Amino acid sequence: MRRRPTPLTEGRAGVLLSVIGAPVTLAGVVFHLLPGPGFPLLVVGTALLITGLVMIAAERGRHR
Repeated sequence: MRRRPTPLTEGRAGVLLSVIGAPVTLAGVVFHLLPGPGFPLLVVGTALLITGLVMIAAERGRHR
């Protein structure tokens, strides 16, 4: 018997975006301090991180 895959909820998507956004942001900071193209990584990573955190907060607010 096969298990059904669990749906991607808003909270899980937020966690996924945060998990991806945190290291991308850190890489952007490192590349920005070193000579290299770090600013685009910093902007994209920060956007992913903030979006993920907002989605997590929205999901938690819905369950209260």
